[in-house]
Amino acid sequence: MTLNFSFETTPHVIQETGGASRLPALAAGLGAKAPMIVTDAGLVKSGVLAPVLAAFAAAGQPVEVFTDVQADPPEAVVLATVDAARAAGADVIIGIGGGSSMDTAKLVALLVGAPQALPDIYGIGLAHGPRLPLIQVPTTAGTGSEVTPISIVTTPTHEKKGVVSPLLYPDIALLDASLTLGLPAPVTAATGIDAMVHAIEAYTSKHKKNAVSDALALQALRLLAGNMDRVIADGTDVDARSAMLQGSMLAGMAFANAPVAAVHALAYPLGGHFHVPHGLSNALVLPPVLHFNKPAATTLYAELAGVVLPGQRFASAYAAADAFIAFMQEMVARMPFAQRLTDVGVTEADLERLAVDAMKVERLLMNNPRPVTQADAFAIYQSVL
Repeated sequence: MTLNFSFETTPHVIQETGGASRLPALAAGLGAKAPMIVTDAGLVKSGVLAPVLAAFAAAGQPVEVFTDVQADPPEAVVLATVDAARAAGADVIIGIGGGSSMDTAKLVALLVGAPQALPDIYGIGLAHGPRLPLIQVPTTAGTGSEVTPISIVTTPTHEKKGVVSPLLYPDIALLDASLTLGLPAPVTAATGIDAMVHAIEAYTSKHKKNAVSDALALQALRLLAGNMDRVIADGTDVDARSAMLQGSMLAGMAFANAPVAAVHALAYPLGGHFHVPHGLSNALVLPPVLHFNKPAATTLYAELAGVVLPGQRFASAYAAADAFIAFMQEMVARMPFAQRLTDVGVTEADLERLAVDAMKVERLLMNNPRPVTQADAFAIYQSVL
């Protein structure tokens, strides 16, 4: 950990159950005359968007709604959303949903505000502004996208590429637990593990790890681990849902500044080639990556064990690290989602392609506490086949 660091995050965060009713006023405060919501059809069908639209109707504020966002948003969908926003004359963008909707909303605000070719800005610091005002409203406790400067897109060649720029931090993040109450248990579980991965990888990141990101990661892990079983057992537990949302946000703040590593790098090809949801992809490879990293991250895993397993605070570093890995492995194993790569359509013949593609995610692999070779990636995939 370095004593020299910089830290950035979303400037205005609001956590309030029922706070979605404030969206018309928040948008108006950003100068909205023609706000546009970016979301997916599932949220409309499930009724999650209903209170938001009712709030805009009550305020007498027309709002455009784009509902064609897809999971792991393909370039074509992002660009179609940009075209829709331009056609509507949108002046404030509101992303409502999981990571895919929020990532799409970020790029819509950017590309409408400052037209530029999407493939030209994949990477770090290549985008330019200005962008349209942006509000992000998560409906899952997972990605933390409401407080990160990153947007992930699926290219036509099935690679996941990221646009990374401070321009992608929204103006406002609104956390309203009432919007997460109807989330099915498998989605709740996968997104919750995703958030925990963010906290773990931020805390163990080889680059940019710092005192602020560490504090956020530890509190995030405490909230997420302490409430995961509660939200799986009772999806209507609003206090547990609120704690998960807050934990996800804190983990997002952490990894936005101390970036994620091999778990995400190995998860991306699963999403790109097999359309495995991002949280589930992370969950599938998390246990073997933890085992792989242990020789280089024993002390850090021991410190994380002290958060989720207080009794391990007085154990040796090796014992505590083993206990932490076992804790995470057991948590993943009891979650209501697929547990093996074969469950999501991966075969032995696919492993080499996955390993090759994982090695292309160098911007994340460089943050891993232990170097990962293509052979290592292949072995990790093979261990969960």
